[in-house]
Amino acid sequence: MTSPLRDIDPQAMREHAGEAAQLLKALANEKRLLVLCLLAEGERSVGDLNALLDLSQSALSQHLAVLREEGLVATRRDAQSIFYSLVPGPAFELIQTLHGIYCATGTRGGKP
Repeated sequence: MTSPLRDIDPQAMREHAGEAAQLLKALANEKRLLVLCLLAEGERSVGDLNALLDLSQSALSQHLAVLREEGLVATRRDAQSIFYSLVPGPAFELIQTLHGIYCATGTRGGKP
């Protein structure tokens, strides 16, 4: 029987820990989490996000810039409108989980 410790690659763990810390840093803001929870429901325009959030347009733009720089959201332009969506990957899965626990209809703090 092999020890689970033998399967651990310390270098890979360090790299992944850094990636996870960077992701959590981007998520460690209530307003960015709200943006991501709205995007977990599907693509939205900047105008839609602005109407749904209690943020100035400049503050929303700053938060969206952080999310873009971290690779958490993608953009699509349609005429004059810019649409945002979540990028598939580990962050997407994490946001879907958080959305299911905290944002889904009928839930409150993870309790149905």
